[in-house]
Amino acid sequence: MKHLKSALGAMLAIGSMLLFASTAAANDLAPVDTALIVSVDVSNSVDEARYKLQMEGIAKALEDPGVIEAITGGSSGGILFSMVTWADKPALVIPWIRIANKTDALAAAQRVRKLPHQGGEFTCMTRMLRSTNDKIVPQIPAKAARVVIDVSGDGPDNCNADEPIEKVRDELVANGVTINGLPILLDTPEAGALLPKAVPGGKPPLEQWYRQHVMAGPGSFVLPALGYSDFERAIRQKFVIEMSGIVPPPDMTAIASAAR
Repeated sequence: MKHLKSALGAMLAIGSMLLFASTAAANDLAPVDTALIVSVDVSNSVDEARYKLQMEGIAKALEDPGVIEAITGGSSGGILFSMVTWADKPALVIPWIRIANKTDALAAAQRVRKLPHQGGEFTCMTRMLRSTNDKIVPQIPAKAARVVIDVSGDGPDNCNADEPIEKVRDELVANGVTINGLPILLDTPEAGALLPKAVPGGKPPLEQWYRQHVMAGPGSFVLPALGYSDFERAIRQKFVIEMSGIVPPPDMTAIASAAR
């Protein structure tokens, strides 16, 4: 029994040393300007064509000279990037990687292009935010001046979540995270009664929902895409704002319409 206790004590001591070494190594990594989590809706409404438009849009945005300039132009000269796809459950499809130059950005774009189509039935945004808060944000491997979650999708949360989306959203903000929305506005919304009623001259219903339930934190904003064909333009503009930390224009919907 004495030998067993001694061995157990030694194992615990080794475990503590490894944990300390891992934490110290993370703290020694060079800081970044932004830690960006790109979360992409892959629920039932996202067919293969729509999925490809999203992945290609993200990849082309990472290859865009303006985005690369935003990535490398900050005081720390780089960002951390990760990606989550989500439907019934979230999946961390690209764990944290550092992008500090054009070569890194082009390599990240190729990783995005190679991601297989992960599908699901429901739009479980609350579950995705909960998983991000509990499992991804705590694992950021370097100090970041800004932590941003980029949420895109073509409908509101339609799961029977265990907790209100606002509760998880506010917890993320309390943990220093900014949440930005990229609602994909469709001519025939697939959200039904879950969306607010359209108001003449007002914001589109899905954009309203994102503003009320998703957008939060310092400098947060909602930048809509006018359909899946407009996703590439929207995500590119969104990346520039998020990675550079500039103050977004007040009316992103008008900018989207003018860009069409």
